[in-house]
Amino acid sequence: MDRDLSSPADDHEMGEAVERSVPEGAVAPTPEELLGATLPLSESTEAGGESYLETCGGGGRYFNRELSLLEFNARVLELARDPSIPLLERLRFLTISTTNLDEFFEIRVSGLKQQIAYSIQLARSDEPTPREVFHWVSQLAHNLVERQYRVLNDELLPALKAEGIVVVKRSEWTEEQAAWIRDYFRRHVLPVLTPIGLDPAHPFPRIHNKSLNFIVSLKGKDAFQRRSRVAVVQAPRSLPRLIPLPPSVTTRPHEFVMLSSVVHDQVGELFPGMRIRGCFQFRVTRDSDLWVDEEEVDDLMHALKGELQSRRFGGAARLEVADNCTDEMQEFLLDQFGLTEADIYRVHGPVNLHRLSALYDLVDRPQLKYKSFIPGTLPRLTRAVSYFEQMKRGDILLHHPFQSFTSVVEFLQEAAADPDVLAIKQTVYRTGEDSPMMRALEEAAMAGKDVTVVVELRARFDEAANIDFATRLQEAGAKVAYGIVGYKAHAKMLLVVRREGDGLRRYVHLSTGNYHTGTAKAYTDIGFLTCDEEIGEDTHHLFQQLTGLGRVVELNRLLQSPFGLHTAMMDAIEAETANARAGRPARIIAKMNALIEREVIDALYTASQAGVKVELIVRGTCCLRPGVPGLSENIRVRSVLGRFLEHSRIFYFLADGEERVFCSSADWMPRNFFKRVEVCFPVTSRKLKRRLIDEGLTAYLDDNCDAWELNAEGKYMQLSPEDGVAPTSAQQFLLEAMADDIGGLKRTEPELP
Repeated sequence: MDRDLSSPADDHEMGEAVERSVPEGAVAPTPEELLGATLPLSESTEAGGESYLETCGGGGRYFNRELSLLEFNARVLELARDPSIPLLERLRFLTISTTNLDEFFEIRVSGLKQQIAYSIQLARSDEPTPREVFHWVSQLAHNLVERQYRVLNDELLPALKAEGIVVVKRSEWTEEQAAWIRDYFRRHVLPVLTPIGLDPAHPFPRIHNKSLNFIVSLKGKDAFQRRSRVAVVQAPRSLPRLIPLPPSVTTRPHEFVMLSSVVHDQVGELFPGMRIRGCFQFRVTRDSDLWVDEEEVDDLMHALKGELQSRRFGGAARLEVADNCTDEMQEFLLDQFGLTEADIYRVHGPVNLHRLSALYDLVDRPQLKYKSFIPGTLPRLTRAVSYFEQMKRGDILLHHPFQSFTSVVEFLQEAAADPDVLAIKQTVYRTGEDSPMMRALEEAAMAGKDVTVVVELRARFDEAANIDFATRLQEAGAKVAYGIVGYKAHAKMLLVVRREGDGLRRYVHLSTGNYHTGTAKAYTDIGFLTCDEEIGEDTHHLFQQLTGLGRVVELNRLLQSPFGLHTAMMDAIEAETANARAGRPARIIAKMNALIEREVIDALYTASQAGVKVELIVRGTCCLRPGVPGLSENIRVRSVLGRFLEHSRIFYFLADGEERVFCSSADWMPRNFFKRVEVCFPVTSRKLKRRLIDEGLTAYLDDNCDAWELNAEGKYMQLSPEDGVAPTSAQQFLLEAMADDIGGLKRTEPELP
């Protein structure tokens, strides 16, 4: 999915909350209170009565995880409304907000429904029940969906039309267009449609997750004198959802029709002799969380292959229907899927807005898109000197996508071809199809090198790709492991062992992001190349831990989950707290995707009360409540959303002037600390540390264009430059400072220090 500004799917796993019985006298907030208190971007921003903060658990100390995630999606939607963003990019942000919401229902809402169904009890008495959370989520999600379609219909479609880009409605078709569409339907659509008339011999069909379908109301008798009144038409995924009209039937440069409009208009062709009383598109979102009892299966890959087939037909979590669908048909569909009125979403437009994202590639209008850019390359890596020699001269820091990921690919390719390289070990969480890095690993294995790859088969929504890759590697002769039972291997590590002189030297690449050349162009991440002896030894021990057996080995420099990272972060926070209490300067800056783990949150509250200045850059879910007098008045939380998905995790501690800086594959979430294998690495070089602070932290704290500030009431307010203050966008600044070419203009600015 991944998903330019979408939350990566691995950010969406269910948390630890389970249901409890409702305390006597507890009252859930009303929908009006919720809408006013938790979605600041909606038309209503005044909270009526008690806000959800006071009932969401922990005495108002923590924001609810699901609601915070919906808040993130609301911020993504606001990018679709920003006139300073190119028009087709605004459309892309709208479609991203819809795919984000799909995943939210597939994982988060499905999990809530399971907890409600099984009446699971909560461990904490001050937590809201899953039923209460679902009530809030339903209210806010309905509000968000209504706003998505309002943005589409009232803002984006008119703006696109003004640019000659039109999705033509059925009511607007000319006679020539209608004739062409009828012919298109008969030649390209009709042959692959299979209508199902519902009767005792034809029960309601199995509906694929997120597929386009039509419920058709009929009148009359068919050839067998049957009086079936209802039929279902399923649109195969092979059919394009957005169809360009040819120049012969349009005067505009870019005109399209939706497949849903074509089928709706021609549905009578599927039922000759019958009268069509109504035709309504619908889509169901299903539970897509795979579950395998790893301790009970002998072959994890085989078990996951079986589970992938069932994902398409998991339990229903949401029903989307056209807003003109009759009450009778809505009730019929709800009954078929076992859903309630709270689960239905009536939409004014196509039931899957994501399909409109095809416009981005179908319309060649560069002025309506972000300027293209060529990522920068460090001068020291452009010389005709091997990566091994460069790494011996000093550590290398790469800031993607502003600096090229090609350097990482070339390092692995050089290692695969070097006769002195004896072994290559790598973790793979997400890699993409036809990856050059994966081809390099295959070539190294076929050349006789000892290649070991730890493939995480359970990387959500990438399971099939990872299974295919693992199979190819095994066929090439590589050793393939699937990590640790019960723990996802989320660390990003590449280890190369090379014979040099009379000994061996280890070369290491560590990263905050995946080995995925596609997302490396769209996600901000930090990569680190080093031949530091202690880091090499630590990385070696981590791979041994992932593939072999043995007790935890004490590491020299690296921190890891699930054994030491949480303790190390708590110790670092507590050290800043102690310094503040002793009257010394104390400061914490942390950049991450999500902040959920409560022990860390409580430690940050304590640090704030001691006088530590805490600045948090949290892209998505944040359960910490900042700015509360006596609790968190020294904590500032912001979210930065822009052209690229903010994905790097960087942790800074003033440490009495030492300035300790870490990069990590882990967010501050329970699963990252305790249920995953993660790696966190220090950056100690003075020059690289300064780069990391300036580029990865300070630039984002200075951002007054793409940043949103979170307040104590749970509202995110978008920042704008104050009078006399120059507008500052961190991402644009980094692009201009580091990219080699932007929109055809060579960079003239000096490289950042």
